[in-house]
Amino acid sequence: MRLVTILRRPTVLRAAAGLPLFAALAGCYDFHKTGPSAPDPVPFPSTVSVRVEYVQPNGCTAPTGCGDLVVFFGSWMRPGGEIQLARDPQSHVWTGVVTGVPVNFPPGGEPYRLRVYDPFLQDGASVRFTGQRVTLGGQVLSRTEKLSARDEAALAYVDSNGFGHNPF
Repeated sequence: MRLVTILRRPTVLRAAAGLPLFAALAGCYDFHKTGPSAPDPVPFPSTVSVRVEYVQPNGCTAPTGCGDLVVFFGSWMRPGGEIQLARDPQSHVWTGVVTGVPVNFPPGGEPYRLRVYDPFLQDGASVRFTGQRVTLGGQVLSRTEKLSARDEAALAYVDSNGFGHNPF
């Protein structure tokens, strides 16, 4: 008789009635809402190879430094990704091909900053970089930016054909 009395209590009856209903609903619930199951992949920018030319100033007469390597740096490059340019034996022109340059033309952001380390320009203890006399992808770069007293960079955009463009 006690069992019947316990089962007649309202809280026990509600819990007993709700248990099968809860078990039935929990097994059918789909936790996946409508919409994509994963985000769209982030598109990687296309990359190209670009030819770089740097004209070393005339008049290098020092016995050392004139034949040392000239190094090219681009703002998209990671540390250690710089390239060494090769000298044309008949002139003061240093050339190289940079691979994996992300396309940033038409402009949608900041132009790339390009710098050249030329041992001929070093005249003291601190390193000096230049952005002058640089041709990128056939375009003579005419805009430079002073980054510090001894460091400047040329500004350029690169299109999908590997041609350089001066900022507007």
